[in-house]
Amino acid sequence: MIRNIIFDWSGTLVDDLPAVWQATNYVLAQAQKEEMTLDQFRAEFCLPFTRFYERQLPHVPLAQLEVWFHRHFKESQAAVIALPHARDFLEFCRSQGVRTFLLTAVHPAYYAIQAEATGLGGFVDRPYLGVVDKTARIHAILAENGLAPGETLFIGDMQHDIDTAKHGGVHSCAVLTGYNGLEQLRASAPDLIVEHLGELRDHLTTSGWEWPLPAGTSRIPVPTVGALIFDSSERVLLVRTHKWSNLWGIPGGKIKWGEDSEAALRREIREETNLEITGIQFALVQDCIHSREFYKDAHFILLNYTAQVVGEPEVRLNDEAREFRWLTVAEAIAMPINQPTRVLLEWVQTRQP
Repeated sequence: MIRNIIFDWSGTLVDDLPAVWQATNYVLAQAQKEEMTLDQFRAEFCLPFTRFYERQLPHVPLAQLEVWFHRHFKESQAAVIALPHARDFLEFCRSQGVRTFLLTAVHPAYYAIQAEATGLGGFVDRPYLGVVDKTARIHAILAENGLAPGETLFIGDMQHDIDTAKHGGVHSCAVLTGYNGLEQLRASAPDLIVEHLGELRDHLTTSGWEWPLPAGTSRIPVPTVGALIFDSSERVLLVRTHKWSNLWGIPGGKIKWGEDSEAALRREIREETNLEITGIQFALVQDCIHSREFYKDAHFILLNYTAQVVGEPEVRLNDEAREFRWLTVAEAIAMPINQPTRVLLEWVQTRQP
């Protein structure tokens, strides 16, 4: 049974990725090196962060790099916010009497600002801050606090977090809300990968905090709906999500019990994008079985539709998607898209005049 949880901070409880990325680009610019796109940064950045700078700027002393980084990052603290589900999960831990710890590379001064601004600091029993190499501290943390490894779970968003959990002999859970993508996290083989802490809460509630989580007793295909939505200029809407390996796709989701597929489609589009749709037409059905692009093993039956947006599109994403774009069908096919979306787009393309 899980009685103790060690959290990472950045990308697990708070979203500081944009601020860290921008500060890192400032460092690169000061060293007269080309700046990185966000995708490049997420692919390259690692912990301990000293390894990242050894690869990128081996000729610049670490002390100088830190001066540049802090000069920019200290001005970006207001942009750091709590991630969706973080506070709810911490309150859940408190209500269950679970001890909570923090193991993070974040500087104590920044943690103090962020913890107060987000209100999350009061839910952490003991923070360990400014830790460059977490594997070097995990055993001491377990010993200092009398934590039994079999009753302790480490939750983080980076390979270094999962590697630290394994080094300490504790359980591990990776979240897709931070720095590393799905394939990076899979490479470190965590016990569990979840989209966000809300999903982990559901797992722990169902299992009664037992770990490893019991295998599901029923493994049946899951029916889903999704739509390629056109605007008045015949552009289509693509969204990018963590759970599909950070690839682009169409909005949609699961059909609820007692809900017909068209009603489910309208509801999912409204929840995920804030859009109302009309002119709904069925396109095709796809099987999606054990896709490596999806963050967990699943068997989906994908009911694909086309539709038109009602009025001027004002997209407001919920916490399932990271960003959106309106593109022509040809532009959309050229994007890094998941395979089911590619099949749908190619199907639509063959039917366009």
